[in-house]
Amino acid sequence: MNRELVSDNDWKQKYRDSLLEMEAGERRWRQIEQALRRLVGRLCAAGMGVDPQLDDELVALAAANRRNADASELELLAASLTSAVVAVDAVSPVPMAGAAAGMRWQSTSTAAAKVLQHLRSVGIQDAVCEELIALLSRVGSDAELARILERMAELISAHGEALARERLQAAAVLADVTKRLEEMAGFLTESGDEARSRFADTASVNDTVMSQVRELTAEVHSATELRVLQSTVCARLETVSRQVLDFRSREESRLMEHTGRAERMRARIADLERETQDLHSKLDKEKHGARLDPLTRLANRKSFDERFAQEVLRRSQDDQCVTLLLWDLDNFKFINDTYGHRAGDRVLQSVANCFMSGLRAEDFVARIGGEEFVVLLTGLPFERAARIADELRVGVSALRFHFRGTPVKVTVSCGLTELRPGDAGGAAFDRADAALYRAKNAGKNLCIAA
Repeated sequence: MNRELVSDNDWKQKYRDSLLEMEAGERRWRQIEQALRRLVGRLCAAGMGVDPQLDDELVALAAANRRNADASELELLAASLTSAVVAVDAVSPVPMAGAAAGMRWQSTSTAAAKVLQHLRSVGIQDAVCEELIALLSRVGSDAELARILERMAELISAHGEALARERLQAAAVLADVTKRLEEMAGFLTESGDEARSRFADTASVNDTVMSQVRELTAEVHSATELRVLQSTVCARLETVSRQVLDFRSREESRLMEHTGRAERMRARIADLERETQDLHSKLDKEKHGARLDPLTRLANRKSFDERFAQEVLRRSQDDQCVTLLLWDLDNFKFINDTYGHRAGDRVLQSVANCFMSGLRAEDFVARIGGEEFVVLLTGLPFERAARIADELRVGVSALRFHFRGTPVKVTVSCGLTELRPGDAGGAAFDRADAALYRAKNAGKNLCIAA
């Protein structure tokens, strides 16, 4: 019984941890929402003065944004703003100097792109984020930028709703676990009450018997006739016998009641064990799935951050070699734009499989962005790690793709560095990123060490 209670208490703690994690996720998304609201406010301020009609729409949107209006009101205002922007563009195609407009769109697009990069890093609709990032690079009007920001807001709103649903589900599971624990606590309480009742009943019978024995002893000593003594003994023995029989009857009733309750509890525990196994399996699958990239089935950015932090800590404690390989597909945007996202997805999956087949079981590989991958090699001298990186690069360049009847060459570039004593994780990653940048500028399809 104690084992089941401990197991259910562990469950309760796990669900509380899950609830806390989801609450932290909600807080992060509220922070992103606040950042987006600040971004909207700044955009409204930046757009003032272009046209009186547009100014009215911007003032209304900024006011709604300041009072934290809900999504439906903001969508109506955004639609009205879009119409006003389109009208202004139709009347005055160049409302401000080209250089000034380009600078305004560039700064705003850069801020929006950072938000999208964060959304993509936590696994929110990678393909949509990639599409919006590509659109941001080609923004040419306020209307286009407004439409992109609307889609970003929809992404965040949808994810927030999903987090809220998960939190409600976790709360429901926690409530169910609490109910089950209360059932077991009730059973134990009833068992304790029954034990106390049995003890009191036993003590009462014992007192009655001893009282009859004492009275019988006194009467035996005072009796003067055998017939009277015989009658007295029989009466006393009959009283004792009746008390014992009544006690046995109550004990049998208690035993039957306890047996029935114990059988029901055993059946309930068996059900709980089956449900426990099912939920453990489901939680394991969800936990595993939350750390996998859905397209390539490699580890995702969250898994990489956790593993990399472990390797940095381990490197600070011993002398085991750890090499970081940062990869980026060459000309991947051209493949996506020319042959479509399905072709790009096939390339990503094939490259992921190529990396997996070329690494050891103890090595780590993850997809951390749209066309970015990372590999961690442990326990190998840097020279050997560099050879493995080049072998992986050659393996990718040997892949063959045909899209729309045209052969397509796919290559990757790599920046690699060894974790050094006293290294912070960010420093090592920055070195690898700088080396990757040099590989791109040197002609691509290269591995460069830092």
